[in-house]
This record gives sequence, structure tokens and C-alpha cells, in this order.
Amino acid sequence: MKWKNRKYGEESPYIPAGPFKVRLPFIHYRFEWPDYVQGLLMCAVDLSAIPLLMDLLGMPFEVALAIVVLNGLFYLLHHLLGDPAVPGWITPAIPLIMLYCQQFPEGPERVHSLIAFQLTLGILSLLLGATGLASKVVRFIPPALKSGIILGAGLAAIISVFQVGGRFELFPWTISIAIGIGFYLLFSKHFTQFQNRNSFWKTIAKLGILPVILLAVLIAPIFSEAKWPSIEWGFSSPDFITLWNEYTVFGLGLPPLMMFITAIPTVLAAYIVLFGDVLQVKALVEDGQSVRPDEKVEYNPNRSHWIFGIRNSAMSILGPDVTMGGPVWSAMQVVMIERYKKGRKAMDSIFGGVGSFRWGTNTGLFLLPIVSLVEPILGVAMALTLLIQGYVNIKIGVLEARSQKDLGVAGIVAAVLCTKGAALAFAVGIMLCLLLYGKDFFKGEIDKTFNKDSEELKKQEKQVS
Repeated sequence: MKWKNRKYGEESPYIPAGPFKVRLPFIHYRFEWPDYVQGLLMCAVDLSAIPLLMDLLGMPFEVALAIVVLNGLFYLLHHLLGDPAVPGWITPAIPLIMLYCQQFPEGPERVHSLIAFQLTLGILSLLLGATGLASKVVRFIPPALKSGIILGAGLAAIISVFQVGGRFELFPWTISIAIGIGFYLLFSKHFTQFQNRNSFWKTIAKLGILPVILLAVLIAPIFSEAKWPSIEWGFSSPDFITLWNEYTVFGLGLPPLMMFITAIPTVLAAYIVLFGDVLQVKALVEDGQSVRPDEKVEYNPNRSHWIFGIRNSAMSILGPDVTMGGPVWSAMQVVMIERYKKGRKAMDSIFGGVGSFRWGTNTGLFLLPIVSLVEPILGVAMALTLLIQGYVNIKIGVLEARSQKDLGVAGIVAAVLCTKGAALAFAVGIMLCLLLYGKDFFKGEIDKTFNKDSEELKKQEKQVS
């Protein structure tokens, strides 16, 4: 067990493999049983992708479960190849991807559109990771346009829940009660103070939205919005045969070239959101590292691009997935970092924590008691995920702006994105930035609306003088 030999300030042991650092459980990191058990329960969130796939592609439950299982296996690549992150979906982009795919009729054409989208995103990520151009690409996007894309993704997430025929109409009481409690647990200043005085509530806070999902299992039947769960024993049975025969290139062939071209604007919009997640995980890892100097932890954005590029490219062939492969599950990354901060006795290595958690979620997907428990309220779980992500995105989107003009442009871009799609939103945003900023197209302006820009503005004024 090489992990026991790690000296103070060193990296966890690994096998070098080009840009990757291979780490295996029990050999290169200690298996963390608390994180594994938490993963067993938190697989409920992974399962909430099933209703999305059923609605978008019209696939049976067992086929959608097969996609979730495949996605779960690819989650393991991150920590196994040296990325200290809990990988997840590109959650804010899900409504944009669904809007794009719904332009095509349900059936083979819509499946082809999803395949083309995910493969294009995968290839783009691989190219940016291999060349190291990721951060440079995003810098070329004007702040107003970036703000509008992130805002639009957040608004689209909220609209998808409350629109006519949306999930709110199916579960009005359950969603209302659950999201109220969820927002209180996640974002309330009062609860933050409360949990600091009580170890039980501190534990509840660390579980993210899982307590709310379990509460929804009880609330939905009480309000006759879902059946009481019928707990079944044994193992789940994902249907890989139907998946590969009817929903992949093996049965349908490759999408036409035009579908790859038409996907590009929405892919770029999804990538802008994705890159924000890359910056977020980098900041979280550095936060944990500041408290745990005993382990050197390296987060490499280019390596992360390689890994989620591989995930998206492979999933587009084996099981196209509307949630996409993102660099981080933000809520669980925060939970992992907070536990990691408690010292080596609590979590020997960050790789042990994130790895054990993802081994746990993969195990849970095969346990029928867990799958059958949450199956009646998977639509509620997805609605909660989208509403929470919408809240976060709107906050981040506004803060991406640098001035009141930026906010105005961002609002228009967001509205166009939600109603007309990414291609027209990009066109409108570029035109407005050219008209408003001219030669300062890429910089925009800073007008002291945001405190975060005050220091940068002082620097610019000094340079001018």
C-alpha cells in the first residue's frame, strides 16, 4: 500500500502516463468508507437524469438507466487519471441542449442531433486540452456576452421547470415545499449560523440536496403527486442491448455533417458554462490545499479538459447523454473539500475522498432498493437540481458583467438564448458589443457598479495617467 509511505508535503503516489497520473484504490490512496457510503445514497441525483432522457428521446426507463450507468463508469476516470475533482454534469447547459435537440423531430433525427452535439463538445475539449488554449479561448469572449450566456443558461433552467407542461405542473406542492427547504439548507445565512452550533445539522448540510430528495419521497405521495415507492430487492437491470441498437451510431449510423455544423453555436455556449466550472474547481482545490499542506495537490485544467473530452466523445458513441460530461459536481466538491480540511485522519488524500465517493455512486446505481426508492420522484429531483443551478447561474452571470451596459447587453442575450437558441444569441451579443464598445469590443468597460472591479479600475487609471 504505497499511500502509507507518502511524506509530508509530497504528492500521493501515482503511475506516470503522459499527461495523466494513474492512482488505484487501496494501492495509491486509502479507500474512504464514509465517502463511499455517502456515494451510495447520492446516486439518487445521478438517477434524476433518467426522466430527462425519457422526455427528450422517448426511451424506456431501463435504457435511460443504461446511459446513467455508463456515465457513472466514466466518472471514475477523473480521479483515476489524476484529477482531484468530483466530476458531474454540465448542469446549467442542460436546458440549452434540450432546446437545441427539440428543434428536431423525436426519433432517429433527434438522437443524431444529441450524438453530434456531444461528440463536437468532446472533440473541442480534447483539442483545447491538448494545445493548452482553454483559458485563452474564453478570454476572447467579451464580458457582456459571457454574462448573457451564463444568465441565459440559468433562466432556461428555471423556465424548463415552470413552463406549460413542465415538471411544476406535475408536482406543484412537492416542488414548492422541497425547493423552499432546499434553498434554506443551501443558501440561508440563518441555517449557516445554526449548523455551526449543532453537529447533526452540520452533517445534514454536508449531504447537499440528498435530504431534500429523500423528503420529496414522503411529500409527493401525501399530496397525491406520486405513488409511494415500492421497494424492490436485488439488482437493477440496465438495457444496453436496446440502447446500442436504437439510440447509438451502432444502430442508427453517424449523424450527417450538417448536424455537427449546426451544433457549434450551442456547443460554444455550453463550453462557456463548462469553463466556469473549471475555474470553480480550481479555486476549491486551492482552498483545501491552503489548509492541508501535508499533501501536494495539483489541479491541471488541461488534464481536466483531456478527461471530460474523452468522456463526452466516448458517451456520444456508446450512449448519448443530455447531461453531458462536466468537470465538477460543485455541491459535492465543496463537501469533499470541507471534509478534507479536517486533516489526514479524516481523509488521507483528496483522491481517496473523491474516488471513494464515485465508487459509491456507481455501486448504488446497481442496487434495486435505492433505485426503486427514488424512482417515483426522479422528476422532482431533476426540477430541484435545475432550480438550484438556475439560482447559482444567475448570480454568477450577473457578476461576470463589468458595467451597467454589460448587464443590459447580457439581459438581451439571455432572453434571445432562451427563446431563439444559441446561434442568434451569439449574433445579437456580438452586434451589441460592437455598437456599444467599438474598438474596446473585448474589454468592454468598468463603471464601478461592482466592488470586485474597483482595484482593476484603479490600475487602469494609473496606466492612463
